[in-house]
Amino acid sequence: MERDLIVERTKAGLARAKAEGKQLGRKPKTTEAQRVVIRAALASGETVSEMARRSGLSRASVISIRGAASAP
Repeated sequence: MERDLIVERTKAGLARAKAEGKQLGRKPKTTEAQRVVIRAALASGETVSEMARRSGLSRASVISIRGAASAP
């Protein structure tokens, strides 16, 4: 019963925050400008590993940025 109340209050709080236009979740590691530069470099033939080293990100982050560009 108590758990149900906690879940209900949490959902209500999240819905209120979304309605107010608040950004939920973790802050992005890169700016939109950095993501544009990474996508352009990858499109011009630079490898994921090279971009990761040059930008100070993990390969997984670079792959995620690349994948977000091609997502519908």
